[in-house]
Amino acid sequence: MAPLRIGILGAARIAPPAVIKPAAAHPDVAVTAIAARDPERARAFATKHAIPTVHPTYDALLADPEIDAVYNPLPNGLHARWTIAALEAGKHVLCEKPFTSNAAEAREVAAVADARPDQVLMEAFHYRYHPFAERIRSIASGGELGTIRRVDTSMCIPLPLFNDIRYDLSLAGGATMDVGCYAIHVLRLLAGEEPEVVSATAKLQKPGIDRAMSAEVRFPGGASGGFRCSMWSSTLLSMGATVVGDTGTLKVRNFTMPHLGGKLTVITPNGKRSERGGDGRTYTHQMAAFADAVLRGGPVLTPPSDSIATMEVIDAAYAAAGLPLRGT
Repeated sequence: MAPLRIGILGAARIAPPAVIKPAAAHPDVAVTAIAARDPERARAFATKHAIPTVHPTYDALLADPEIDAVYNPLPNGLHARWTIAALEAGKHVLCEKPFTSNAAEAREVAAVADARPDQVLMEAFHYRYHPFAERIRSIASGGELGTIRRVDTSMCIPLPLFNDIRYDLSLAGGATMDVGCYAIHVLRLLAGEEPEVVSATAKLQKPGIDRAMSAEVRFPGGASGGFRCSMWSSTLLSMGATVVGDTGTLKVRNFTMPHLGGKLTVITPNGKRSERGGDGRTYTHQMAAFADAVLRGGPVLTPPSDSIATMEVIDAAYAAAGLPLRGT
């Protein structure tokens, strides 16, 4: 089988762990090209990571007939534009999260993808492709916890680098966009329903840019919930979830990188048990899923419809906190 040939848009720091290393370990995948705004940076990146082709522009990369798929790790505010361009160039796309700047953009991208059913568009929520994610979802929905009453999630990291693009409003930055999308995605996954944002409170790093966000939500089935996220707050590190049912509780630690100390604990009247996060890097599982979807028509767990739902919650949280939607 001919390998899946991937081109990378931008010399992003996330590209080596997310795509280059997993591709090198996969027999059916090869990273063959890169383009960046700074051609010198692209050449240096290509040399370091043994990428054979450097294109002078993003458009030139998309026009390359020797590329089958594109990895889009550009700043949030550029995701929609270049994902659409890649799709229109006939490429499959693995787009970093968050999918777009806002839900309206997500719907625009989804419409382009829907018109091209033979092309794969996957949002890079890498944790979702690790078996641990399916395990916690199955426990939450499997009846052991009874009727779900509340779901809480968190994704907090320390990032006091305030000149980082993730704090840039013009590039659709903010904590809810960056780490909050994880907390929202796993909230949706574990609840099995779409949340309605009831209230939200943000802590700002600069006007319009949240360094932390907390939100209260409710679900159609009657459960309540909430999410917390931050890039700089009193909670320096928190990556977990709690699902409370009327007959049991599920506690999850480090759902994003389960191979690094991930753990789930189930507490019911019958006792308490724990399971480790398991082996394998999330990015390795994601690359395998992307290749399988492109080469063999395998399932995509994070399609555009899922991305739209996540972006709608992000938009609602910003609105409830009195902040502008990104990209508007």
